Amino acid sequence: MPAKRVVITGLGTTSPLGGDVASTWEAMLKGQSGVRHLTDDWAENMPVKIAARVAVEPSEVLERVRARRLDRSAQFAVIAAEEAWKDSGLDQAEIDKDRLGVAIASGIGGVTTLLDNYDTLLEKGPRRVSPLAVPMLMGNAPAANVSLMLGARSAANTPVSACASGNEGISLALDQIRLGRSDIVLAGGTEAAIHPLPIAAFANMMALSKNAGDPTTVSRPWDVARDGFVLGEGAGVLVLESEEHAVARGARIYAEVLGAGITADAHDIAQPDPAGRGGSRAILRALAESGIEASDIVHINAHATSTPQGDIAEGLMIHATLGSHANEVVVTSTKSMTGHLLGGAGALESIATVLAIHHRLAPPTINLDNLDPQVELDIPREARELRSGDIAALNNSFGFGGANVAVAFGSY
Repeated sequence: MPAKRVVITGLGTTSPLGGDVASTWEAMLKGQSGVRHLTDDWAENMPVKIAARVAVEPSEVLERVRARRLDRSAQFAVIAAEEAWKDSGLDQAEIDKDRLGVAIASGIGGVTTLLDNYDTLLEKGPRRVSPLAVPMLMGNAPAANVSLMLGARSAANTPVSACASGNEGISLALDQIRLGRSDIVLAGGTEAAIHPLPIAAFANMMALSKNAGDPTTVSRPWDVARDGFVLGEGAGVLVLESEEHAVARGARIYAEVLGAGITADAHDIAQPDPAGRGGSRAILRALAESGIEASDIVHINAHATSTPQGDIAEGLMIHATLGSHANEVVVTSTKSMTGHLLGGAGALESIATVLAIHHRLAPPTINLDNLDPQVELDIPREARELRSGDIAALNNSFGFGGANVAVAFGSY
């Protein structure tokens, strides 16, 4: 029996490049960076003093009382979900809320709420800890709040697979629809971890760049001078819908979700398999589930975080899975502009992949001054047109713990 076709009908984000999809996409195509110096007082004593904060603060969008009841990660998710919902046209449609689901991931969850309330406990005592702390800090709070906002009763899921979480949320949504459990799922990821403790921890494990130069030039995937990623924040949400449901209501369709592959490295808790075998298997599974060949892929939004080992491993994966076709694929790392959104990365990058297919235009990779000789890929420094006709693209995400997720999208 053929798999049920699943399409994308809505997109929403709040990112380091813009407060919505239109501004984020425009900045990506122009090759703009969202990385800035941190202005918080605590940043003065930190080993890393830069990050990619969202371009528009949630306080500028959400009503104050509502915002105070949400961790920053949930604020991002709600903002992105509201935009995606309106973009899909579902806010004007009569739908069965029992068939509406949510799959919004987070790698770390409400870490700022947790740490801030612990500081309050130490400084002011237990009576001053917020009674809302637990429902704010729990990892499923973003998904739960989106479910409450929309009345989504099919399911409210929260995949957690570190930096692969956002992509896994999309994969889970695809499964929910194909299995007949939902007609519509709002899927994606969110993260808000720009805080002294995560920054110190990432810096001490040598994951973050300590480049003290111009912040906009520090995230440099595949460049010989790369020395670590830049921490970002934000959320991305996509509306996945069964083709039958979308067509019946006359929805505008951006692209189709063709398939996904999920694997584990079982190699190291933090380092990727240097040969990229787990990631390769994820890509091959995505191709197989999608029913497409390597030659159908015209574009890849790579995980490429700007770390010395990870970028090399992904290059090996792409060649191992696409063979001689690998050099004909337009490969992009939008993390060069947005920094690394951790659990939100896969979602934001899936939005960029979908828009690349929809507009036949791939964003550039910035700060790539000297391509690492171990990487043999077509990585444009300016936006690149994609060919016409039926095309497919991949979004790769890899996370601590050896999590690998590849999602394949196609033109509709």
